[in-house]
Order: sequence, then C-alpha cells, then structure tokens
Amino acid sequence: MKRKSPVATSPHAASRLHVGVIMDGNGRWAAQRGLPRTAGHRAGVRTARTIIEAATRAGLGTVTLYAFSADNWSRSTLEVAALMRLLRRALLVESRRCLANGVRLTVVGRRDRLPASLLMTIRDAEALTAHGRNLHLRIAVDYSARDSMVQAANLASRDGGPITRERFARLIAEANHDPVGAPDVDLLVRTGGEQRLSDFLLWECAYAEFYFTRSMWPEFTEREFLDALSEFDMRERRFGAVPTQAAS
Repeated sequence: MKRKSPVATSPHAASRLHVGVIMDGNGRWAAQRGLPRTAGHRAGVRTARTIIEAATRAGLGTVTLYAFSADNWSRSTLEVAALMRLLRRALLVESRRCLANGVRLTVVGRRDRLPASLLMTIRDAEALTAHGRNLHLRIAVDYSARDSMVQAANLASRDGGPITRERFARLIAEANHDPVGAPDVDLLVRTGGEQRLSDFLLWECAYAEFYFTRSMWPEFTEREFLDALSEFDMRERRFGAVPTQAAS
C-alpha cells in the first residue's frame, strides 16, 4: 500500500521517516572548477545547511549525513586536518541554527581518534540542541557500519544473554556513542553518481529505498531533495511480503 506524500499532504507520516545521505562529490566538484578539494568541502557545508532546512520544513523525523568515514583517514594529512577544522567550524555555526529551528544534533561514530577541540565542540553542540523536537540530525563522523556491528557483537558477547534484532540495534547505537538512536533508514540518498553504500548504515538500511543522482553534493538542490522524497512516496514498500497487486 502506498503512503500519501510526506512533502505536502502527510506531515505526520513524514515525521516518522529516516533519510540517510551520502554526501559524495565535493572533491570532484572542486576539481572540475580548478579549485582545491577544500573548496568543495566548504561548498558541501552550504548544501548540507540547505538540505537540513528543507528536511525540517518537510517534517521528516531523522536525517543522517555521512560526513567522514573511518576509511577517510587514509586521505592526505593536509586534507584530513582541513576536514577536521571544517567540521568543527560547521558545528559551531550550525548548532546555533539547529537550536533556533528545534533540531536535535548528535554525532555518531568513533570518538577516540578525533581532535580534542572537535570532540569538545561535538559535546557542546549535542548539549545545546538536546531538546530539539522538529528534526533529529545525525552527523556520521569517523563512522564505519561494519566496525560498529563488530563492536556490537563484542558487547553482546561480554554482556551475555540472547541476541535479538532490537537488542543488537541498541548495541550498535552504544558502539556509535549514540544514546538517542534512530529508526531504520527509509530512504538512502547518494549524490556524485556512485551507486554503493560505502560502509554506511548497513544494518539500518536493510529495507531502505535508494535514490542515486549524478549531481555532485555541492550542486544538489532542495528541489532535487524534494524530488527524491516524492519518488520515494511512489514506491511500494513490501518488506518481504507479497505485492499488493498479487494479493488482490
């Protein structure tokens, strides 16, 4: 059975949706324009602001942005350092915007490898926005879905007791320093033309719908984001059940 549109006609249904976003293409966007990769990352922050504001207006429940993967540490030292500085500056500015717009911001992923200044900024941003109720914005930093599942398995082995899907999901959240948690992903959006998950929310994307676009992240617009939500609304989600047509 198809739902009504979460964008225009069913804000209460939209409030339950979790959209994951792989923000790909910053570096390629910059290279195409003869700019340093850092310019692409700065442009990507502006796009992220636009999409978060659009998600809030659309009444979505949760948005998870893939900002820095565990594998991104393999990039050049200069680029990694620039990304860490950019993340910190973005959190300082955007946490204030989140507070003003009722957005709760949390950062998921490992924390033991992050610079102390960034870690302090993360804690401050989470505390500042803790009471936001209009949207839960999750930023994945030093994140690896496979590593978090391995850590969850280790936690389960240490604690003992039967493993259920619900308990394992809670352990994954614990592994990612995510006390709030989030529902499974409904829609996964990836920009930049690639069509893979890249170790992002593997457990949570078990029944996610995918939307791939060739648009680089800095050129991804609010209109295309809303188009992705509209396309999602047209898809029949069966979760392993028989299609509606065949059952009728």
